[in-house]
Amino acid sequence: MSQQQGSAGNVIAALCNVFVPGLGHLIQGRLLAAIMYFIIISLGYAFYILVIPAIFAAIIHLICIISAARYKPAE
Repeated sequence: MSQQQGSAGNVIAALCNVFVPGLGHLIQGRLLAAIMYFIIISLGYAFYILVIPAIFAAIIHLICIISAARYKPAE
């Protein structure tokens, strides 16, 4: 199945990432990226009391969503 940037699959993956960081990447078959994003963002949000990690996590979370939305698999 060939997905193009902006395809329905990428939109679904981006929406999944909004709710669970890394889930969209997992749906796209990118296991390493999914694990990396989930761990980094979860740890950042877990230390929300320190403010800076939470801001860092929010920025990485946004990058995670955009990455899933713009993904174009190698042919």
